[in-house]
Amino acid sequence: MTGETRYRALFLGAGPQMHCGVGQFTRLLQETIEKLQPGASSTLTLTRKEGALGDIWRAVGSAQSVICNFPIVAWKRVMFTPLAAIAIARLRRRKVILVQHEWNGLHWLRRITYIPALVLADVIVMFSPLVRSELAADPLLGWTAKKIVLAPLPPNIEAPIGIQDSSLRHRLIAAKGDGRLIIGHFGSIYPGKQPTALLEIGAILKQRGLNPLLVYIGSFIRGVDNVEEEFYARARQLDLAGDVIVSGFVGASHEVFGLFSEIDVFCYPLDEGLTARRSSVLTCVQSGHPLIVAGPTLREEFDHHPRFKELINRGAIVLVERGADNEAFADRIAAVVKRPPIALPFDFDGWWKDVAEAVSAVIPGRCQASN
Repeated sequence: MTGETRYRALFLGAGPQMHCGVGQFTRLLQETIEKLQPGASSTLTLTRKEGALGDIWRAVGSAQSVICNFPIVAWKRVMFTPLAAIAIARLRRRKVILVQHEWNGLHWLRRITYIPALVLADVIVMFSPLVRSELAADPLLGWTAKKIVLAPLPPNIEAPIGIQDSSLRHRLIAAKGDGRLIIGHFGSIYPGKQPTALLEIGAILKQRGLNPLLVYIGSFIRGVDNVEEEFYARARQLDLAGDVIVSGFVGASHEVFGLFSEIDVFCYPLDEGLTARRSSVLTCVQSGHPLIVAGPTLREEFDHHPRFKELINRGAIVLVERGADNEAFADRIAAVVKRPPIALPFDFDGWWKDVAEAVSAVIPGRCQASN
């Protein structure tokens, strides 16, 4: 291809049909970079039906860099096309910027499929020092950690003006009327979030007579693990079968925050501790209700993310010492539900401007002749 490159960056995505957090992040990042510099970027849709090699070749040729945020589409559906796009970008001497949200938390089969992208990338954008250390400790790919640039992660969902009613919200209202303690957990349900750990805490609270109702606002990730089956089996073992609600996917932010309005407290007993990549935590905090989570593994986890650190310092996010037992989480839940909500201003656009500027800093800054 000859002529001038038209764009600073080409974003690989799956279009509006990609409803998961990764897909939302890609769209919002591209939109924010466009606000900072109109006309600086373009998108290429890669699905089972879109993204032929010829289309990829032409699209890559129009930009100075290619930005890829895995998974483009639900894992195992579109696995090799994004890798082909990255390989073409290297062949055409375009800069490859890979956005990598996690590492050890990925199933080992998924990590294998990401190896070519990590090797071919010029820059790897990550959001957590802990995840960076996980990649650095990998015996095969640890050398790629020298490519990492940390960026501050914003939430994917903004608290809307007004809420949307739903049948589930009415169930929660009725439960609160019956004196139940509503404990929330938001986001995709998968092993890395230790979804059954919250069940253990719920069982303790039930034994204490606090009548908890555990509400998981999200859906199970379909993968090679039997997460859903194991989750419900554990709930039955703990005599919590009637005390757990899993909403399934909720797409509208007005409906999500309608459910949030009835939550008393959110809880994330994460085994790895809180990390700066937890967008679901940031979404919950916007509700004003307390959020309890295991403390970070690394002291420097939030040094690159002052907005996240401020939420912790001001008490919107309540830390429980990492490694504490479930009794400690139960104690903290019982304590924080007695306090009034903490209403903090949340500059959603400012959070996204921060990450867009961090990513823009590693994108080539001007158009140049194409190869």
